[in-house]
This record gives sequence, C-alpha cells and structure tokens, in this order.
Amino acid sequence: MSTPYPFTAIVGQDDLRLGLLLNAVSPAVGGVLVRGEKGTAKSTAVRALAALMPEVAVVAGCRFSCDPGSPDPACPDGPHEAGGGVSRPARTVELPVGASEDRLVGALDIERALAEGVKAFEPGLLADAHRGILYVDEVNLLHDHLVDLLLDAAAMGASYVEREGVSVRHAARFLLVGTMNPEEGELRPQLLDRFGLTVEVSASRETDQRVEVVRRRLAYDDDPAAFAARWAGEEAALRARIVAARALLPEVRLGDGALRQIAATCAAFEVDGMRADIVMARTATALAAWAGRTDVLAEDVRQAALLALPHRRRRNPFDAPGLDEDKLDDTLEQNSGPDDDDPDPDGPGGGGQPPQGDGDGDGDGDGDGDNSSDAPDQGQPGEAEPEAGEGQPAPAGSGGEQAAARAGEPFRTKTLSVPGLGEGAAGRRSRARTEHGRTTGARRPQGALTKLHLAATVQAAAPHQRARGRSGRGLVVRRDDLRQATREGREGNLVLFVVDASGSMAARQRMSAVKGAVLSLLLDAYQRRDKVGMVTFRGKDAELVLPPTSSVDAAAVRLETLPTGGRTPLSAGLLKAHDVLRVERLRDPSRRPLLVVVTDGRATGGPEPLALAARAARLHEVEGVASVVVDCESGPVRLGLAGELARDLGGTAVTLDELRADSIAGLVKNVQGTNSRRAA
Repeated sequence: MSTPYPFTAIVGQDDLRLGLLLNAVSPAVGGVLVRGEKGTAKSTAVRALAALMPEVAVVAGCRFSCDPGSPDPACPDGPHEAGGGVSRPARTVELPVGASEDRLVGALDIERALAEGVKAFEPGLLADAHRGILYVDEVNLLHDHLVDLLLDAAAMGASYVEREGVSVRHAARFLLVGTMNPEEGELRPQLLDRFGLTVEVSASRETDQRVEVVRRRLAYDDDPAAFAARWAGEEAALRARIVAARALLPEVRLGDGALRQIAATCAAFEVDGMRADIVMARTATALAAWAGRTDVLAEDVRQAALLALPHRRRRNPFDAPGLDEDKLDDTLEQNSGPDDDDPDPDGPGGGGQPPQGDGDGDGDGDGDGDNSSDAPDQGQPGEAEPEAGEGQPAPAGSGGEQAAARAGEPFRTKTLSVPGLGEGAAGRRSRARTEHGRTTGARRPQGALTKLHLAATVQAAAPHQRARGRSGRGLVVRRDDLRQATREGREGNLVLFVVDASGSMAARQRMSAVKGAVLSLLLDAYQRRDKVGMVTFRGKDAELVLPPTSSVDAAAVRLETLPTGGRTPLSAGLLKAHDVLRVERLRDPSRRPLLVVVTDGRATGGPEPLALAARAARLHEVEGVASVVVDCESGPVRLGLAGELARDLGGTAVTLDELRADSIAGLVKNVQGTNSRRAA
C-alpha cells in the first residue's frame, strides 16, 4: 500500500484544509465542494485527510460497517448483537466519473428475488463509504442521476435500492467531498446547495511558496516513507486536535446573538430556503470547537458565511461564486448581539484556521463610447465590405478591427433539438435512449439486468408454466423470461456555434444584439447540460476560439471579448466547423451535434464566395448534421442570404426576433421536419 502525502505538509490552501477539517470535526456540516484549477492539491488533500480520521469500530463480518454499540436494525447483514466488534481505519472511497447506478448504490439479483424470494444484495460504494469519506473527483462531470442519488443518500444518511417492489435499505453516513475544475462545466444550482461548504483554490503566485511546493514534492517522490516520517509528529498532533474538537462539540453553545447574525446574513445575501442557515449554524459551532471554545463568536459566524454562502447566493450562471465581504461585515456589525463577546469583523482568529503546514503534495503543485449606428444592409451578394465594417473607419493602427461590443441582455430562447432518437450522455435537450426516463418497451437483457419490465417478464414466462411443472401459486421464472425495460429520456448534445465576426456584423448596436442572442443560447446550453464549442470567421480565415467543452461560462467569456471587422469568409467558417465535428465524432461518437450558424449570410473574399459557402454547407447536409441559421440581417434592404444558407445546410433559418421563446412556436417542428425530409 502506497504511503499517502501528509496533510500537514500541504503548502498554503488554508480554506481547503479548514473546510475538510471542519467536516472531520462535525460530519453534520454536510461535506465540502472544492473548486479550482488543475494542480492545486485538491485530490492530495482529500486523500491525506483519511489518515487523520479516528479509527471506527465495526461489527466483524458486516459488509455495511455497522457500529457494534448501536447496530442498524435494518442492516441487510443483520440482525447484529450489540457489543464487541473490531476497529479499523476510516475508509476513503472514490467514486469514478463513469460509475453505473448499480456500482454506486448496489445491485439486487432480480432473478433470484422473483424465482426464490431471496434478497440477494451486492453492496455498492455507498455501503463501502459508510462512516468514512466518499470522494468524487470531477463531480461536475458525473451524470445528473448519479449526483441526485449521491446527495439524497448524504442528506438522509441511508441508501435505498428498489427493483419492482423489492427493496433493500442500509445506513450510508459519510463525509462527502467533491472536487471540480470550473473550466470543465458547472454543477446545477440545486446540486451546489446540497454541499455544506465550498472552497475556491488556486495555485500560489508567490515564488517562495512555489519553491517549497516543488521541494517537498521531490522529497516525497524520492522516499515517501521517510518524508511521511518527518511529518509524523505534526500529523499525530492534528489527529489529536480533531478528536478533542469532536469531544468538545456537544458542549458548544450557539447563543441567540449568533443565531440572529446567521439569519440576518442569509437574508442579506438572498439565499433560497433554510439550508444555508442550518449549515452556517453547524459550521460556526464546529469552528468554535476547533478553536477550543464553548461559545460561538462573531468571527466564527463570519468564517462560516465565507464557507457556506458563496455557492448559495443568487447569481447568473456565468457569475463566479463569492461574497461581498464589506457587505458581510456591515451585516454582522448591525446585528451584533449580547452573546458576541469578542466580535472581530476582520476575519477568523483564536485558532479558527488549521495549523500552518506547507507543501502541495500533489505533484502538480497539486463603454461603450462608440456612437456608430446600425446602418442598413446594402449591396449585392459577394460585394466587399469596408475593412472596418458598416462604413465606419477603423481606428489608427487597428488593422480593420473594431473593439469588442458588449453583449445585449439575454432572454429565454426556444428549444432547439436534434431530430431522431440518440444514445448520448444524459442531458435535457434531445430525445434519447437512456437508463432513466419513461418506459417505452422491453427487450432481452444484454449483460446484467438493471431495469426489469415486470409485465413483459410475466408475459414471457406465462405460456411455459405447465411444461415447467408449476404446482403452487408462485410463477416459475427462468432467466430467458426476464425482460429489460427500454426507456426514453433526454440527452445532451454538442452545440457548435459558428459566429460571423466580419465587418458586415460590426455595427455596435447590431453586434450587441447578436452577442445577446448567442449568450441566450449559451444559457440554454448550460441548463440542458450540453457541450459547446465556438468557431468565428472574419478577415481571411476562421478560428476555433473555443474547442468543444462542458464549460459554458468559458464560451461566454470568449464571446464577450470577440472583436469584429474585415471581410466575411463564410466558407472558411463552415469548413472549420466541419473539421471540428469530424474530430469530435471520433472522440465522442454517441454525442450528436447541433450546428448554430449566426450570420447575415453574406460571403466575401476570393472568387465566387457564395458558391464556395454553399458547397461547404452541403458537406454538413450530406453528413446529416442538424443545423439552424440565426439570420442577423437588418435594415430595409434584405437579401435573404441566410435563408439560402439554411437550405444548403438542410436546416432552418430564424431571425433574432424569432429566436425568443415567445415568438417561434413552430421552430422545433420546422427543424425536425426539414431534417426528416432530408433523411428520407
């Protein structure tokens, strides 16, 4: 067994270590979500925490780690007699991103349950993690239904497995720790709320600290056992402090003054529901115990707010979590009560922070003042635009490029979906065969049976009962009779934006509206759990400004800073999109693409630019790519080029106004109808 990196040897990352230690002191806090860039010791800190957790006493031979002092009366391995037991170290169980539902909650043998009436249950990871740590790396990439099961078990302290009326329940109380890189996508707000605390981590920019990270990591890699021995004293002291804080926790008094500050803070930051108040109260109590005090002070409430509220405050999906600390201090000061003996609005003190050890342990270190107007579109197809766009001269030295326009206000868009039935990753956009959803039929199981179709199973077994010698009331069921339920739900897609950033789009008011529309579509993609990518074209070529990713907020940032100006190489943009989709088809063949082209349809540069664009569009049409053209043409003179492009793509065209949800009731039907005719 490898020697884990010592927790006390991690350099800096005070909030990360404090959040983990508070959950070790009081698991009722509800776990911690660690957000940060790669190489910031997230995984190392979580794995190192297990060595600090006190040993647990378990019933010998129990697969569900029952406490011998008070065994679970509903334990599937029970009943157990109280007393006795053995001690073992607390476990850290890691949940892989690709785990199945049965691997998480356990599997019930349906065949034996039906034929023999026996509850043959194989425990899952939730049972393994009981009374220990459950660690989910890249929790934002975990399928939504697994996250729901995981957080429900964490909230209830129990796991339920039900298969067609046969159910098993077992205790599942654990310290839940999730880590994620926000660049790879966000968690839904309602799931964020289920984590007790959240901490933001980043690599230090201080040279001395980075040097110490590398020095300690190299020493650990050379001789892990010797390195761990150097920190054994600090580890033992920290372990003893956790035990002492746990013992002191029941004696900590949460006075009315502290409760009033907690309630006022949650109200001031407009958090929904009451979970934030409860988590703050538990966190403040744990902070007091960690500091060796029996009274909760204002400094504890302040620190609890910084850990428990950032991910719960109301915000737009693309806003980073965080709190206005000046507002927090003002709220605490205005609501200070008689129980606050030593308020300290400047930050935690009195031992509120964990011991300062240093080392990374992970090896990876582990205005728009432009008055240009929206001029009418004029000219013939293929006519070259001015380099600065829309007749506006480019600033000196700009090379035909205009400053980025700010995005207009986002709005709710009509649902765009890919026609047909897919089999991609779970999401909320297009129809797909999934493990969760409404039952649409039955089939013979391929591998282990996971979702029994009871009616189809009985129907398959019924004709053979006499031949099988049925004599009693029970149904004689054999494996060949079992039927797997087929279900239909929703999948996430790859939404690839191809955005025209040329001079014909560069009028400030016009580009602001275009960016607002794309931002609205990005918000929709965020809510529907899609991957997104972005190609832009302007000047002489096209550029992949955002490779396909689950981080929709990264696309929003690229969109905000997108410059405009120059010619309109429409064919280059479509060809670049074709290359991107070809590569993604090899990487993720089950995820179906949706191409969204945002343009006025003009094409300039080179001989016959419109004909080249039409040929490039037909490449997507031949490969059956679902597509929508958002027509950005404006002004009294309209050429209708975006509609022609949509026909070449085999898709449909909508205007910016029609993109709003309350304006285009028939959009999805039109998209599907066009693609259906093409497929026929």
